[in-house]
Amino acid sequence: MSSPAIRRITQAGVVGALALGVSGVVVMDKSVALSVDGEKSTVHSFGGTVADVLDKQGIELGEHDTVTPSAQTPVDDGQTIVVRYGRKLTVTVDGKEREYWTTATTVGDALKELGIRGSDDAVLSASRSQGIGRDGLELKMSTPKDVKLLIGGKRSTATVTAATVEAALKQAEVRYDSNDLIKPGASAAVKDGMTIRLDRISNKSDRRTESIPFTTVYKKDASMLEGTTKVEREGRDGLRTNNVRLYYKNGKVSDSKVTNSKITRKPVNKIVVQGTKPKPEPKPKATAAPKASTPKSSTRTSTPKPTSSPEPTSSPEPTSEPTSEPKSTGSGAGIDLSRAAMWDRIAQCESTGNWSINTGNGYYGGLQFDIRTWLGAGGGDFAQRADLASRAEQITVANRVYAQRGLQPWGCAHAA
Repeated sequence: MSSPAIRRITQAGVVGALALGVSGVVVMDKSVALSVDGEKSTVHSFGGTVADVLDKQGIELGEHDTVTPSAQTPVDDGQTIVVRYGRKLTVTVDGKEREYWTTATTVGDALKELGIRGSDDAVLSASRSQGIGRDGLELKMSTPKDVKLLIGGKRSTATVTAATVEAALKQAEVRYDSNDLIKPGASAAVKDGMTIRLDRISNKSDRRTESIPFTTVYKKDASMLEGTTKVEREGRDGLRTNNVRLYYKNGKVSDSKVTNSKITRKPVNKIVVQGTKPKPEPKPKATAAPKASTPKSSTRTSTPKPTSSPEPTSSPEPTSEPTSEPKSTGSGAGIDLSRAAMWDRIAQCESTGNWSINTGNGYYGGLQFDIRTWLGAGGGDFAQRADLASRAEQITVANRVYAQRGLQPWGCAHAA
């Protein structure tokens, strides 16, 4: 065979081989529609599976990523492959934090996909149209809650979506200042059915005047009989002016504090003079001498002697009692001055030692007897009332009562 013929045969073989090679390439090349997180493109692939296509495009799938159809699915010409990357969504619902994974690219789509309860009416920290990046997103959600309000002592209710007590009060249009007390605290999380209490606290200044009681001062006077007193000077209360800070809780005064004080008038002490001169004891009244009896006539017969008229018997002169002692109708017999010092101390407490005192309060004399006790203990032997009897007679009756009842009837028994 000639050389030209050989060359034609060789060229024909090469052309045929090239034709077969081109035909093979056309058969293996596939056009694929690729969508990655919504971004669409067309790629050509000579691979046999979805995984081969993704590998050629440099797309790596993580644990939370999805691909449709699955990575092992054979690729057909015109195939559509959808890749959606997983995104971490941290959601804090009414203070409770939870983590979710979603392939949604916006907050609204993610909430629908996850089906979080109460999200439709909830208040979100981000808009529902906000996108979620590959790095994820933190989202706070407050669902509607019914709360009870106790504001300044008045009760009411409100429905709020606030996450904190402070925000709930603002939603309920409750105004307050830094002095007011909030329970629980302003930063506490709001819970359904909880009670929010707000006490309104305020304070203001005030000026008040108060009296300063005077003191009674006792002076001894030896020229006056014991048991007698006289007022040398009357007492007068002083005045003090106080600047006061008043604290109010819900409109009512809850506390007060004196910030400064000034005496505007000093008190004047009352001065009482007490006698210390001992009283003389009353003298017993003289008794009349017995009349002489006429002797009986003798049985013997005798010449009767003339009988002289008896001389009139003169009455004894009355003995006057000291004018300093109360008058007494008693005889002075049976006087008992035991415990006299004790009774003097009690009388000083009961009546400032005035044995003839009668203030009209139903109690009489230095030891303040009432009529029933006085007469029941035989006080009628001396006088109708204790203030009409002498000191000695009052002490005598007091000793009778003491023998039966001790010091129980006297309020000043402690002075004994």
